[in-house]
Amino acid sequence: MSKRFALALLVVCTLFLGSCSKKVPTLNLLVWEGYADPSFVKGFEEKYHCKVAASYMGSSDELVAKLRGGSASNYDVISPSSDVATSIAKNGLAAEIDTTQIPDYNSLSQQLRDLPLVKANGKTYGVPFMWGPNPLLYDTSYYKTAPQSWADLWDPKLKSKISVWDDLSTVYMAAQVLGYDKPDPAHLYNLTDDELEKVKAKLLELKPNVRKMWSTGGELTNLFQNHEVVAAMGWPLMTNQLHKANFPIGETIPKENTTGWIDHLMITAASDNKDLAMKFLAYMVEAKTQKAVTDVTGYTPANPTAAQLMTDQEKKSLHLADVEGYQKHIYFWQDVPRRAKYNEIWNQVKAAQ
Repeated sequence: MSKRFALALLVVCTLFLGSCSKKVPTLNLLVWEGYADPSFVKGFEEKYHCKVAASYMGSSDELVAKLRGGSASNYDVISPSSDVATSIAKNGLAAEIDTTQIPDYNSLSQQLRDLPLVKANGKTYGVPFMWGPNPLLYDTSYYKTAPQSWADLWDPKLKSKISVWDDLSTVYMAAQVLGYDKPDPAHLYNLTDDELEKVKAKLLELKPNVRKMWSTGGELTNLFQNHEVVAAMGWPLMTNQLHKANFPIGETIPKENTTGWIDHLMITAASDNKDLAMKFLAYMVEAKTQKAVTDVTGYTPANPTAAQLMTDQEKKSLHLADVEGYQKHIYFWQDVPRRAKYNEIWNQVKAAQ
């Protein structure tokens, strides 16, 4: 009798341990830095009893390369910006989104929802998430007043004291200095061969001032903190990080204006976790989550109702009182038809000694 009881107990324990060892579902992200911070991701993990694992990308081209290079199935959710979101949607790299499964979808900015960036063949392939500029960041202990122009980065006094992003945004910035955004800012994304050659020459003139090209936000933050650079094109994320570290950082949009981005959340076509991924998208555009993401990144939320959870100072810093006026200074990234040519020019600049 005791043996039978022991055997039964062993069976029960085995079944119990087996059920406890069931694999916790993991949602894999390939997103921009700041978009998987534990301060808001933890709530999703607890609600859906899952794990969120994030990889961070340094550029839009890195994201596209990974999606096309055979590793698409490694990721469930991505956060493409407005320069590549359209090609991702049109080339079958993202899954269709049923917006009725996202309760807060209609609360998102109508202006952003109505853009054609993540739409193709009458279907929607993503949801707007965050947006913002690529501002000029500067060390206020070096600059007594904010730099007025992107052209200030070419000042010979800044030899080995600046950083530029290893991204096509630096090409756009040099094109602005040359005036190629006049009269049509959209021309930045469709420059001629001759214009691109002149942009290359302009960037080669800048190279003596470049201490290092940054590819992740953390790299640029460290360059400022180590006093290796005094100015750079950056993101509000780095401004936020440096403010929290009590570093004397300033942020400005120069007189030429600047480029910027609208980030979307999309589900990869190769994802095996589409249901969980859809729940993640819904969670990330809730007002409460949007406020939490803004706290970490300093970016502007796509869900305007998040402003109801902000202080007057927070709303002011995000220009929420005059979004339309603020956006006039931001040339949002667009699809670049000749992206391969732009990358060719940029790679030549990087390779030059």
